[in-house]
Amino acid sequence: MSGFFDRLRGNAVVFANARGQRRVPYLSRRQLETLRDKRVRDLVAYAAATVPFYRDLFRQKAIDPRAIRTAADLGVLPLLSREEVRADPRRFLSSSRQGRDAVAFVTSGTTGTPLTVFHDQHSLLANIAFGERERAVVTGACGRGFGYREMAIYYPGSTSGKVWDFYRRKTWIPVRPQRLVLSVLDPYEQVVAAVNRFRPDVLISYGSYLETLFRIVALQGKALHHPRLLIYTADAMSAEGRRFIGDTFAIPTVSHYNAVEAFKIGFVCEAGQGFHLHEDLCHVRIVDRAGNPVPDGQAGEVVITNLVNRGTVLLNYRLGDMASISGAACGCGRSLRLLSELDGRKEDVIFLPNGEFIHPRAIWGVLKSREEVIQGQLIQHEPLIFELRLVTGDRDAYRRVVDGIVSDLQRMLGRAAVIEHAFWPRIETAKGGKFRPVIALGAPRGLT
Repeated sequence: MSGFFDRLRGNAVVFANARGQRRVPYLSRRQLETLRDKRVRDLVAYAAATVPFYRDLFRQKAIDPRAIRTAADLGVLPLLSREEVRADPRRFLSSSRQGRDAVAFVTSGTTGTPLTVFHDQHSLLANIAFGERERAVVTGACGRGFGYREMAIYYPGSTSGKVWDFYRRKTWIPVRPQRLVLSVLDPYEQVVAAVNRFRPDVLISYGSYLETLFRIVALQGKALHHPRLLIYTADAMSAEGRRFIGDTFAIPTVSHYNAVEAFKIGFVCEAGQGFHLHEDLCHVRIVDRAGNPVPDGQAGEVVITNLVNRGTVLLNYRLGDMASISGAACGCGRSLRLLSELDGRKEDVIFLPNGEFIHPRAIWGVLKSREEVIQGQLIQHEPLIFELRLVTGDRDAYRRVVDGIVSDLQRMLGRAAVIEHAFWPRIETAKGGKFRPVIALGAPRGLT
């Protein structure tokens, strides 16, 4: 019976937030900024009252939280690094009931170090309603609002999978799309067969996975059902990959910009001119290396403030992605500001001699399941020769986990794979500050 009432309460939250969501992207700039700034004030007051880090910060810096009235006023607060949050994540978790009941999610981010972020249940449920803004693009491509088929291909234990499990437990939404979830570990032939059997209207996965899948299909001349829309998330798809899929398969491709730290940052619309920012849900700033704001059109680091989460509260958080904000208006008519394509989010895919490929998120899934692992990296030196670098708290922790990790990777890569491994005190990020959890040889001839 408790499950029934949980779903009833969950539905109430969803429907209370759903009204008018599809109109929000078309509001005037003044209306959008009013919504955004109201959420800024509410969040800052909440942080000052219930979040240990911000209680101390406001007291030590003699900052009156009531003086922070607009998104621009967030500039008086320091930028927050991932390392600061990871050092003591509980200091950023609200002591309120919303914080105590929050759901934990793990991210690797740009440094490759796992970080736990808590989302309160109310904002998780409201996220369904906020998704109506993005679903307007999907339903437009499908030609109908309900009953379309959706296939998602993620790694086992992905954030999306965990969120969907939460929704199944906490809501009863009778008009959900028909959804089939596959794993990036499923063999390529099996994925193609599933697409042809299920015939999805929408296919969702990582950008590099979808690009690889469609290039292999074209190279081998496979028969493949054509979805009406592709959506990529998490990592990027190259501009050439998008053009290739559009020219070869006549399938439009859009993207959603999200992170474990903020589930709604931006989305690409039908016009494909960049990411429309969810300005009233997540405030985005672009800064240079010194943390100074940069003008529109100039690339810099993405800094976010999630305005709706009441679990882990992050104000001025350095997300690590590189992008720029455009001052141009989009031809679609939406008034939400535009963020450029994200620089450096495309990840390496491992290609094996048997024709299969392994997405790097599958490797990350193995590493994040071990709490001892601080950082990990897999390097493909030859088609079946790999080097595993692990950063753990000490060598004893390394010895406890390495055999299990190697065993799991061996099952993915095949018994013929040779995986050399070593303890590393720290793995440096690549040029530009982006961590590469997988460094692969590259695609075989014909797939680039």
